Amino acid sequence: VVLDESGGGLVQPGGSLRLSCASPGRTLSDYTKGWFRQAPGTEREFVAGISWTGSSTFYADSVKGRFTISRDNAENTVTLQMNSLKPEDTAVYYCAATKRAGWVSREIDYDYWGHGTQVTVSS
Repeated sequence: VVLDESGGGLVQPGGSLRLSCASPGRTLSDYTKGWFRQAPGTEREFVAGISWTGSSTFYADSVKGRFTISRDNAENTVTLQMNSLKPEDTAVYYCAATKRAGWVSREIDYDYWGHGTQVTVSS
């Protein structure tokens, strides 16, 4: 199963972007979903996660208060709303899914991944 991200692009500092992730061909409505990102020369890092019901969300400290993760199980999508973007948010953003429950923030715990979408924050 490969997830499909969209919504990346170039935005000025302070701007907003909305990323979406779908899982064509397979329903993953009972999976915890997450977003990770990887900047050039760095390791992939956790950004945000959401439980399969959508009732619990969890965030990296670096994005808390600026990013919001949500999901629509009827549409089989998960969204990352990114506000007040900073140049240090520049990275390739990946959507991921796991059968594990709870606060799942380790890359190794996720089963399915997308190919990533580029987000560039620059003036």
